[in-house]
Amino acid sequence: MLEARNLSKTYRNGVRALVDVNLHVEQGLYGLLGPNGAGKSTLMRILATLQVPDSGSIRFGDIDVLARPNELRELLGYLPQQIGSYPGVSGKSLLERFAWLHGNTERRRRQREVASLLEKVNLTEVGDQLVSTYSGGMLRRFGIALALLGSPRLLMVDEPTAGLDPAERDRFHRVLADVASDAVVLLSTHIVEDVENLCTRLSILAHGRIVAAGTPADLRTTLEGKLWTHTVPHGGELPDALHLAARPNGTAVVVLADEPPDDRYAPRAPNLQDVYHHALRVGADSAAAAA
Repeated sequence: MLEARNLSKTYRNGVRALVDVNLHVEQGLYGLLGPNGAGKSTLMRILATLQVPDSGSIRFGDIDVLARPNELRELLGYLPQQIGSYPGVSGKSLLERFAWLHGNTERRRRQREVASLLEKVNLTEVGDQLVSTYSGGMLRRFGIALALLGSPRLLMVDEPTAGLDPAERDRFHRVLADVASDAVVLLSTHIVEDVENLCTRLSILAHGRIVAAGTPADLRTTLEGKLWTHTVPHGGELPDALHLAARPNGTAVVVLADEPPDDRYAPRAPNLQDVYHHALRVGADSAAAAA
């Protein structure tokens, strides 16, 4: 179990990246959902012991992470948002070097681990190619192979599906679900579908604060009977809405209200996208009130 309590971080330029963030993450896949700039990467770096918070505490099992970061690092796999390339080194060779650094010093066992990981992320056929020649999607998949070295008990992935095509995203999702069967996996993303399809629990982060948390089903229930939708023809006046979506015949409008605005509106069953937009609105109001 990963538990963070009252984590706060303010940068020297005055930006409050995190404000009293609390997380309780058990075995399985947990989603950290939020827009760019919400503080997700700061939170992930702090949890991965790459940054130190101004205040708060972190525990993984019986490890006090801030006091004993090296103990967590032995159990951690981390895929950052950006992955650098390594000129002149093949994917297979680089994985073997990192496997050795993870303590897998027996050559044949190390080679088996690397071969298994390349197969898992569908890179077997390009394992002998230079990492610097990999496409963006291949580089993301190579990053997850690096993060899985040593069978981590805690896997953290930051915006892992950015730049992946639908087939690559599906493969990546299967890899994460497989790992989550016996490890804690924290998935940070701004893509609602990634969380809705994979995670049994999630938190929504906005303006450095957790503004909603729970299971997807419980969060959807909070908006039951309060959503109404109508498609406004192209060129029509758009009302104040929870969110808008382009359609071939106009703009789909979703409003939050106890009653439909007029007889053009039909009831809408809430989904996680609706929950996300509502949480961001609540977060913006809270941040404005605290300013």
